[in-house]
Amino acid sequence: MSDAAVPLLIVLATVAGTEFAAVVIHRYVMHGFGWGWHRSHHEAHDDLLEENDLYAVFFAGFAVALMVAGHWVAPLFWISIGLVVYGVLYFMVHDGLVHQRWPFRHVPRRGYLKRLYQAHKMHHAVEGRDGTVSFGFLYAPPLEKLREDLRRNGTLRR
Repeated sequence: MSDAAVPLLIVLATVAGTEFAAVVIHRYVMHGFGWGWHRSHHEAHDDLLEENDLYAVFFAGFAVALMVAGHWVAPLFWISIGLVVYGVLYFMVHDGLVHQRWPFRHVPRRGYLKRLYQAHKMHHAVEGRDGTVSFGFLYAPPLEKLREDLRRNGTLRR
């Protein structure tokens, strides 16, 4: 493997690992003891920002700290780049496409983006923090599984 491939592999592994970590954090922190910040994301509002955006600030700070530490430990720099790439993808897909916090509107009609869009809409189909499904931001389980989970736990909004 060439020396140039190592940073790329670190960045790609970080993006993939961050999605896994995001699922865990979303399920057990944001829908757990961190619900105070995340609640704003599940409630209707017309504000540009929501308290939930503090999570993005926190994670951006973590990426910056790793970037600085990367001056002494090179792999940490590439991990921070992976976190930044994930953050950009999250912003584009979750905030832009799914929640349409951008000035343009697009609802995907097919493929991966449609599945991701619908899965996150199912996540928001539940009142409150309990009984929700689909905690990923860049990966969505099969939609039929999510529908079945919502039917089984009886948490769909009426």
